[in-house]
Amino acid sequence: MGEIKVPELAESISEGTVAQWLKQVGDFVEKGDYIVELETDKVNVEITAEDSGVLTELLAGEGDTVQVGETIARLEAKEGASAPAAPKAEEKPAEEAPKQEAAPAQQKTVEEVAPAEEAPQQGNQKQWLIASPAARKAARERGIKLDQVPTTDPLGRVRKHDIDSYADQKSNEQKQQAQASKPANPVSPSPAASENSDKPVERERMSRRRQTIAKRLVEVQQTAAMLTTFNEVDMTAVMALRKRRKDKFFEQHDVRLGFMSFFTKAVVAALKKYPLLNAEIQGNELLIKKFYDIGIAVSAPDGLVVPVVRDADRKTFAGIEGSIVDLAKKARDNKLALKDLQGGTFTITNGGVFGSLMSTPILNGPQVGILGMHKVQLRPVAIDEERIENRPMMYIALSYDHRIVDGKEAVSFLATVKELLEDPESLLLEG
Repeated sequence: MGEIKVPELAESISEGTVAQWLKQVGDFVEKGDYIVELETDKVNVEITAEDSGVLTELLAGEGDTVQVGETIARLEAKEGASAPAAPKAEEKPAEEAPKQEAAPAQQKTVEEVAPAEEAPQQGNQKQWLIASPAARKAARERGIKLDQVPTTDPLGRVRKHDIDSYADQKSNEQKQQAQASKPANPVSPSPAASENSDKPVERERMSRRRQTIAKRLVEVQQTAAMLTTFNEVDMTAVMALRKRRKDKFFEQHDVRLGFMSFFTKAVVAALKKYPLLNAEIQGNELLIKKFYDIGIAVSAPDGLVVPVVRDADRKTFAGIEGSIVDLAKKARDNKLALKDLQGGTFTITNGGVFGSLMSTPILNGPQVGILGMHKVQLRPVAIDEERIENRPMMYIALSYDHRIVDGKEAVSFLATVKELLEDPESLLLEG
């Protein structure tokens, strides 16, 4: 009998949540097959089987929190075994079924895998219910008896959605009974009491990652003295340069020339000039970093994540664009590794891709600076005392920790970013 345990995830992660069982009790698995997907604070991790065999027991349900090193399933390892043609439970003749009553030690396994049509032979159908671990957990939490739950599954298996449907049905019945018992002319309830009485709602569990994001954003606002300063950039020169060079750039590097490489280069140059924005607070000390690992916020299925472009100061424009494309694809496919997310020194976030004209970005602790990009929009700009032109303008925002960054330094940092972007040749595009 082999045990499937939660492996070491990362130095800072000691637990995870069972997101999805990819195999079920009774399934045959080959060595290396994915068995379960765990959701951690930062990424999802898929655990594989170390041996071939039959999965005999799941010790945690979907949604359960599990610790590193904890046994979450058991596998009956079979060296060199191959998948069985049919479950053994179906091969037993009907007259053997009563013998199961004398084997209570096997009751748990039989409950989970015995075919539904055998249940009437036992005289006690409740003991022979087939239910997924997630359904059993949901039933326990809601105080529902499994033998009361109807199911449309041909084998009689009770799934989590059966529990949810049954619970909703009972809730609606209770509401109808409560309304039927009200007097003919009831006193009008207060607005607060009736606000949500009969309104449709949907309750959805927050993912572990969303809970972590929420917790950390609140922590940053509670611990950092966060301020934001704004400026605007005339994007005329950057857009003209991109238009002029984009085709040749793509031919040479097989990656498109976007705004992010310009902003990353400008941020790195400004960080070298104002190093406290590339630092963090550790107790009573400042840790001023002499490397430039820039976090780029990208949208993922479970929320915003911030993968890191390593050594951005040493990368060319093509190297930066290529890194961003790779990280964004991994984020969309939910394939980011922990190493992709750790150790950033400064963050750039682009709300402009969603149409944001201006916003206040929240620090990505323990970093002390984050730059917010926004939508490029044509606006009338005074060129001199006599001329006004429509120019592609972008508002930029710098949120910073005022505990170590003074207003003068923050404003100067943002002004430097603006100046570099308005003179993109200075960013050494060919470098």
